[in-house]
Amino acid sequence: MNGTGRIALVTGAGTGIGKRTALLLLETGYSVVLAGRRVEPLEQTVQEAGVPKSRTLVMSINVSDPEAVSALFAATQDKFGRLDVLFNNAGVGAPSVPLEDLKYEQWCRVLDTCVTGTFLCTQHAFRMMKQQHPHGGRIINNGSISAHTPRPNSAPYTAAKHAITGLTKSTALDGRPFDITCGQIDIGNAATEMTANMENGVLQANGTVAVEPTMDADHVARAVLYMASLPLDVNVPFVTVMANRMPFIGRG
Repeated sequence: MNGTGRIALVTGAGTGIGKRTALLLLETGYSVVLAGRRVEPLEQTVQEAGVPKSRTLVMSINVSDPEAVSALFAATQDKFGRLDVLFNNAGVGAPSVPLEDLKYEQWCRVLDTCVTGTFLCTQHAFRMMKQQHPHGGRIINNGSISAHTPRPNSAPYTAAKHAITGLTKSTALDGRPFDITCGQIDIGNAATEMTANMENGVLQANGTVAVEPTMDADHVARAVLYMASLPLDVNVPFVTVMANRMPFIGRG
């Protein structure tokens, strides 16, 4: 199934995995709603894609703000009339500090963005996908290796990504009667702005610091495209895409 005539919405679309995915979706014929905190990177992504403005919608939003998310989906409905794919990609981390030194505000920022933001976008997508004709659609959540195994000093991010796994399962179950599928892509060490510090070494579970391998983020984008391209009687509930030599499978 190619993307011609299909509508996708990508959060966190201005940088990293979100940007790569938005570019690939546009390249394969999708019209794309690009959402993120800063409008300049979103507009730059559209410029790089070189597609007509009629195939894109750029909106600067905070996904943890219910009113902003409502406005995002209303604008999507107004411009495109439907939504076929939602990629819940927006996320933030917290400083790598001992758990007892983490500030309450840092905890809230991670949970508000990664979990509440994903829920709010999913809720609005459900409303659209149930009502549109033909009904149905696909929701893809950005999980993480952290949805399985934590890094040291990562309580907020690890808790958030474990929560995403539960939300993915509930969304997949609740969406079945309406041909709404939901799957999760767990990503390990894609080379983005967020993983740039891995070149300097990352704290390991045994207390050592090690440089970790990364992979090109395009591999993640292609995996998202594969999930998005499936017919709605098929779902990939969970998939892991990771740098092969990263220290995930094995003892910490």
